[in-house]
Amino acid sequence: MTAAATPVEQTLVVRDLKKHFPVRRGLLSRVVGQVHAVDGVSFEVLSGETLGLVGESGCGKSTLARAAVGLVPHTAGAIEFEGRLLEPLTRRARPKQDTRLQMVFQDPHASLNPRRKVGSQVADGLVSVTRRSRRERIVRVAELLDEVGLPADAGERFPHEFSGGQRQRIAIARALAAEPTALVLDEPLSSLDASAQAQIANLLVRLTRELELGLLLISHDLAVVRQVADRVCVMYLGEVAEQATTRALWAEPLHPYTEALIAAIPHADGTGFVPEALAGEVPDPVHPPSGCRFHPRCPIAVSHCAEEEPPFERVAEGRDVACWLRGSSRAELLGAGQSERLA
Repeated sequence: MTAAATPVEQTLVVRDLKKHFPVRRGLLSRVVGQVHAVDGVSFEVLSGETLGLVGESGCGKSTLARAAVGLVPHTAGAIEFEGRLLEPLTRRARPKQDTRLQMVFQDPHASLNPRRKVGSQVADGLVSVTRRSRRERIVRVAELLDEVGLPADAGERFPHEFSGGQRQRIAIARALAAEPTALVLDEPLSSLDASAQAQIANLLVRLTRELELGLLLISHDLAVVRQVADRVCVMYLGEVAEQATTRALWAEPLHPYTEALIAAIPHADGTGFVPEALAGEVPDPVHPPSGCRFHPRCPIAVSHCAEEEPPFERVAEGRDVACWLRGSSRAELLGAGQSERLA
């Protein structure tokens, strides 16, 4: 008799999350519209895995990251962390158990206090876990700095004394001080050079495996995401266009937008390019297109794509896509004569 497989624990679950920002104009600041920054996104982050979230600038990735950790209140939907509803941050202290959800920001120079020594900033996270004596804090800070590849005496120095990659390691050490079970990383590699990017990427992979962390890695660099992430969500104009394992996504992208992103990855031989078929810019999130939001730029769009929004549906094990021509409705749609291509 074989033993039952141990279920993988969900650390962070986002369900139909929406975040709209009001557009105000005039002397009376009247609301004249809504920016649909995040418009019905759902995903889950599992313990010991990295979920990559990719998309063009302006698609809502950073807004989603801040909403997922409670830095900005969401308009609708729900966020669950370790089985509990996560409430947005207020002036009151966050419940102790919710401090196990931490975030690492894009710019380590801006996220670290230049007037405080590194050790004291890393020690801030220890306060949310348990009371420790001064000596215990010093020892633990040294352990954390060593864990991210920095010397123990780094705690006695100021952030400006470190390189960009080292400052990002400090930011990660500060997040680890709270003993998190989930980390949200908003473009943590974009401000670093190629060498530092590789080092931090390897560090994240190691920490995920050793500490059984759940990582939500937000990035526009698909080459990095391919090396680091176990699963990938592709986001376009506030919505998820496709979700799959990293291997399956690169082997056979289903959504035309995913195909375009992968085709645009630069290669050492210079063959990476932005496909001519993917024309134009990301549409205005205040007035998103009707039907499928990608249809004005889609090279395979048909008339029905502009009329009705496609469902985000499972088409294979671990594969979800929102596309009329790649989903389960393809045969029915084409059979009904909806094959007229959009200009």
